[in-house]
Amino acid sequence: MLYRRMKKARLDLSILGFGCMRLPLTADGSIDEKQAAEMLRYAIDQGVNYIDTAYPYHKGESEPFLGRALQGGYREKVHLATKLPIWMVQSRADMDRYLNEQLKRLQTDHIDFYLVHGLMNPFWEKLLDLEITDFLDDALADGRIKYAGFSFHDELPLFKQIVDDYDWTFCQIQYNFMDEQYQAGTEGLRYAADQGLGIVIMEPLRGGMLTRDIPSINGIWRKAKVQRSPAEWALKWVWNHPEVTVVLSGMSSPEQVWQNVAYAEDGLSDSLSREDLDLFKEAEIEYRKRIKVPCTGCRYCMPCPSNVSIPECFEMYNQGCMFDSPDIAGINYNIALGGFFGGSPGLASQCEECGECEQKCPQGIQIRDKLKEVAAYFEK
Repeated sequence: MLYRRMKKARLDLSILGFGCMRLPLTADGSIDEKQAAEMLRYAIDQGVNYIDTAYPYHKGESEPFLGRALQGGYREKVHLATKLPIWMVQSRADMDRYLNEQLKRLQTDHIDFYLVHGLMNPFWEKLLDLEITDFLDDALADGRIKYAGFSFHDELPLFKQIVDDYDWTFCQIQYNFMDEQYQAGTEGLRYAADQGLGIVIMEPLRGGMLTRDIPSINGIWRKAKVQRSPAEWALKWVWNHPEVTVVLSGMSSPEQVWQNVAYAEDGLSDSLSREDLDLFKEAEIEYRKRIKVPCTGCRYCMPCPSNVSIPECFEMYNQGCMFDSPDIAGINYNIALGGFFGGSPGLASQCEECGECEQKCPQGIQIRDKLKEVAAYFEK
């Protein structure tokens, strides 16, 4: 296992982190605890020392599972990360209540890496008003958490603001070779690293979408001098960035754990050749040819009188088509637009066909027809 130093924490962390959002399931949809525990302990025995979970993962069962699975000396071998469920926070007292509950669920007296979960507008301003920075200061001072960070799901200007608003140790962002300009992106990655923050990467495989068997994409990878699986190519691209500390993988089977642990043996920064990097550009172009709606995300169509999140609907639809992944994109669609985080739903099926959006669209997209496609694709 390779390790990288997180500067502010002064710790060496495994470049592969074990994400606990996609654990194996039993027939009734609950966590297959026997198999999941075996996978987790195998990864730890192979040197993985960063374990990531969150309050809502697996319908609230991920944290309690980890509390049980890390018994027998495994808790002491790892740095444990979990997250404050900000959409459930209505007061400063709630912050303490959830953290204390998480400590009990995880059967530990401290959280090593504690994240403010899924920051986006309007949550950050609300949390500042509720004194989130004082809460973090107090939790650090009394030892309930060792290091404070945040995970992020919004645009670059807000990311930079959040980085500047507190003395964070680390941040967690989505990043892969298809998302260099998405959310924080490469510019945000470098901005945070320049401030000394450790960088934890989520969705390096876009939830598994970058591993799908697409003949035209596979043909590109076969041009390389060294043959690798699509998953290994995608992980190696992220590890190639020296700013990255840990890359999380939400592993669902023993085979995925074995493979990713093996890939991590070769996860050096600045190790890809110019020829390799050119293949990623070629693959990106090929993926983007599969886009169904030429939406640029300009948001001129918004707001929608029916509260449809039009650009986001098209983004999720394009993701499903690009990566031949209607199942994974559908999960993202329902989480992002179905009111999961407490906001108003913005589903395509809410469209009442008033046509107001089409009058504003500079791309001339037949939005009403395309929203019907989205609804048929995701809301069967």
